[in-house]
Amino acid sequence: MTSLGAGPGSGPGYLEHLVLPGVLTGGQAAETVAGILAGQREDGAIPWFRGHHLDPWDHTEAAMALDAAGEHEAAARAYEWLVRHQNPDGSWYAAYDDGDHARPTDLARESNFCAYIAVGVWHHYLATGDDAFIDRMWPAVYAAVEFVLALQQPGGQIGWKREKDGTPVNDALLTGSSSIHQALRCALAIAERREEPQPDWELAVGALRHAIQRHPERFLDKSRYSMDWYYPVLAGAVTGAAAKERIEAHWDAFVVPGLGVRCVLPNPWVTGGESCELALALWMTGESDRALEILQSVQHLRADDGSGMYWTGYVFDDEAIWPRELTTWTAGSLLLAVAALGGEEATCAVFSGERLPSGLDPDCC
Repeated sequence: MTSLGAGPGSGPGYLEHLVLPGVLTGGQAAETVAGILAGQREDGAIPWFRGHHLDPWDHTEAAMALDAAGEHEAAARAYEWLVRHQNPDGSWYAAYDDGDHARPTDLARESNFCAYIAVGVWHHYLATGDDAFIDRMWPAVYAAVEFVLALQQPGGQIGWKREKDGTPVNDALLTGSSSIHQALRCALAIAERREEPQPDWELAVGALRHAIQRHPERFLDKSRYSMDWYYPVLAGAVTGAAAKERIEAHWDAFVVPGLGVRCVLPNPWVTGGESCELALALWMTGESDRALEILQSVQHLRADDGSGMYWTGYVFDDEAIWPRELTTWTAGSLLLAVAALGGEEATCAVFSGERLPSGLDPDCC
């Protein structure tokens, strides 16, 4: 497996896999990596940007981007932050002011936010081969998965969250449950690596996949949101011909040629994160050319201040950047999509399903 070094001191070419025509030059890739690092606190937390909040999902996505760029020590510090500040029930709060664990601003505990640590930990292991890291992270991953599966409903879908007082919200989100599907598969890969089989988790991921593939009525109707469109594909729950059919079915509704992907219909607002995630989903279906076109189309969101960061979105009717936020997770989603197209092994493996335990491939749907 590829280990890319510890960062900008690693020598020429360490970001070669992040060079993509019309998307990133080597210099631009280095700027973007530096921009994410500049947003990381000394304790490892990665808020959206300094002074804004941290949520555990976007924190993990940014850490994965750092690993894809060879910044393994910084990524490890991000995961150590999660371990240090995990709640006794295996969860994390939905938001923390500027990544300060002592200042949570949303005391709900969202299931997909909590599950995503497994994706990041497996990605870091694939990037580094660090078995000691897996051993350190295992208790946190195990506790997080158990917290999440306590919210699984009889139909297989995963309840959205627990409220501040612990009350479960059993309504399920398709995007969130799809993300959990990917996380459970990664958690099972970690368990297999440690030779600690988890048959209950295997049953849970099978039931969840069946719900995603066959029972849209078990999820809240969020079909106006592009994430509900592509996330079952991105998370590996819908594959093959069904994945391509799903993408084609709503392409014209969500994709704005030359600008990117709408966040929500009918709003004239394209967003960098959704665009880059769609590009990654396209890569997973073998549509690398269209993935490249999407990534090229969102370069109008790259800030011209030398930070290497990307604006969250653009309102094309008003020709206005909105909101005026340069977010670590937007930059992270771009780096992960570029890393997949560039063949970076850990990112490719996590999103293609390679290196997962046998028997976890989705059934044909």
